[in-house]
Amino acid sequence: MKIGYVQFCPGLNEPEKNLADIERLVMSAEEADLLVIPELANSGYNFASKKQAFDLSITIGDSSFINRLVELSHKQNTHIVCGINERDGDKLYNSAVLVGPSGLIGKYRKLHLFMNEKDIFEPGNIGLPVFDIGKARVGMAICFDWYFPEVWRSLALDGADIICHPSNLVIPGLCQRAIPVHALINRVYIITANRFGTERELTFTGLSMIAAPKGEVMAQAGPEEEVVAVVDTDIAHARDKKATERNDLFTDRRTEMYRRLIDT
Repeated sequence: MKIGYVQFCPGLNEPEKNLADIERLVMSAEEADLLVIPELANSGYNFASKKQAFDLSITIGDSSFINRLVELSHKQNTHIVCGINERDGDKLYNSAVLVGPSGLIGKYRKLHLFMNEKDIFEPGNIGLPVFDIGKARVGMAICFDWYFPEVWRSLALDGADIICHPSNLVIPGLCQRAIPVHALINRVYIITANRFGTERELTFTGLSMIAAPKGEVMAQAGPEEEVVAVVDTDIAHARDKKATERNDLFTDRRTEMYRRLIDT
């Protein structure tokens, strides 16, 4: 299976330009089964107000942006995960959608809001879904979710082979060090698609990456480059949870000893 990331610089309050950039980059990609695009790729990130965020949001059931992602998926015979600014009634969510050649497959809403996101978005309320796209089972996390090991373990326990991680990371270095570790201890592939550039006072760190089930970094972008990277993977590696011939990383868990994790 071929998986990849799209790293680019979305513009705040430039939805038409952002869509044009996504179209250009996805169409330029080599053959891929799955591509991941950064967080809030339709709208930009560092909103001046909740009203600006609301004005730039899209409704999943009625969105020309998502319709265009589906068209791109069909043209390229690929699946796409893309971060979006989602409107649902009078509420906003920092979300990601999974689309394929035949249409919308599913969505995820960010559970752990970072800094001023708490003034704009509602916390995610649809859990951590996993979707079967045929060649693999796919889960999603968004940016600051990376800090919470429960996210990665929950998705892996529910059968995710690949975890797609649209991001707008601003803390230098930390997430990029953690992603290979999350991949290793959960035996999954992780695609972190980060953005670069500056919006108002925030500078984004780039360095998108793909990590393999034994912690190898299979691809990594530079801090300030527009790039699409695609790598070959073997999904069987994500389904092999054995550390040794006598140790399975999931069946060896002592869940009766971990009550503290769910009781508070």
